[in-house]
Amino acid sequence: MKQYVIIGNGVAATGCVEGIRSADPEGKITVISGENRPVYCRPLISYYLEGKATPEKMNYRNPDFAEKMHCAYLYGKQAVQLDAKTVVLDDGTVLPYDEVCIAAGSVPFVPPFAGLDTVEKQFSFMTMDDALALDAAVNKDSRVLIVGAGLIGLKCAEGLHGRVASITVCDLADRVLSSILDTRSAAVMRQHLEENGIHLLLGDTVSRFEKNVASMRSGTEVEFDVLVLAVGVKANTALARQAGAEVNRGILVNEKMETTVPGIFAAGDCTEGMDASLGQRRVLAILPNAYLQGRCAGINMAGGNAVHDRAIPMNSLGLLGLHAMTAGTAFSEADGGSMVEEKSEAGWKRFFLKDGYLTGFMLLGDVDRAGIYTALIREKTPLDSIDFAALKKSPTLAAMPKENRRKKLGGVV
Repeated sequence: MKQYVIIGNGVAATGCVEGIRSADPEGKITVISGENRPVYCRPLISYYLEGKATPEKMNYRNPDFAEKMHCAYLYGKQAVQLDAKTVVLDDGTVLPYDEVCIAAGSVPFVPPFAGLDTVEKQFSFMTMDDALALDAAVNKDSRVLIVGAGLIGLKCAEGLHGRVASITVCDLADRVLSSILDTRSAAVMRQHLEENGIHLLLGDTVSRFEKNVASMRSGTEVEFDVLVLAVGVKANTALARQAGAEVNRGILVNEKMETTVPGIFAAGDCTEGMDASLGQRRVLAILPNAYLQGRCAGINMAGGNAVHDRAIPMNSLGLLGLHAMTAGTAFSEADGGSMVEEKSEAGWKRFFLKDGYLTGFMLLGDVDRAGIYTALIREKTPLDSIDFAALKKSPTLAAMPKENRRKKLGGVV
């Protein structure tokens, strides 16, 4: 009987468990969970702050998942050492393994702000415990400062909107969501956020904290009661590096989720794999990719032969009623790309093209049936084989090649 160990208990770990069980119904599976709770959907923690979700409704699998999968969960434990055949936990427990998967996710990146240690109420916003602590710390009179206008910071702002006296968000970048939106798209989102009472300080960040006052680089001073640090995250690569696996920004994996060390696999936000839209390696820290990577790793750990080679960056979010979706790579003219727009009363679409293919898109407002655009990127469908002029206005299968429609509709065209 094979012994499997999975380090982490997020979406990637869940995919890994299900991948193993699809190929090996008998092997022993042990999952090491740093958190003291079953796997849940982390992107939903902002909805908890809003009162739209309970911790129970955020669970990613049913309560009987561990029993059905016949696996053991070690909650509140951390893996501190990994070698060729054992994992050592922070309590000294040694777990032998035949195959191991590192699904350790990301960790917050906190710059060394001067005076940060003088701030009493400071929080991250990555886990359910973070959300519970922040929820208990705020009231209707709270002035909240969020450092970081990316996905995490703005979803935190949305979760607190209407619950506190004021929300100020600062970011060194000159636009919101700078990692996924271009300048024009970000300007639309910025206007929407400001119209909803979110105060934005962009192109500016904290130079020093003095208790409840943040001195900005611009000279502005911001008084606050609660601080949320959402500057960014980085792949959790420490164990892989210690075990001798090759690491860049993330743990390097191939299309089978194998690291450079035999018997050690990796999946999820801690990895760096191939971006099919870019043709280069990058960290793709998104939930669907984490699950698919985990499942692929699990199948191969159990002796199967799975590949995951069509990953692309994707983000879908709503902020105070304005929905946005992005996918792929926005090549610039300098890189040989081009961009076309499609505007309507329902929203604004920007499509990025290169060498006759759709490589990326940004949608604001109208995000219906965007999966068709995503499929064009993943499958590298030549644009001259479809009615792209019609498709960019309305994403329907009627504009797709006959063979694509047959695949999507199970043989019916």
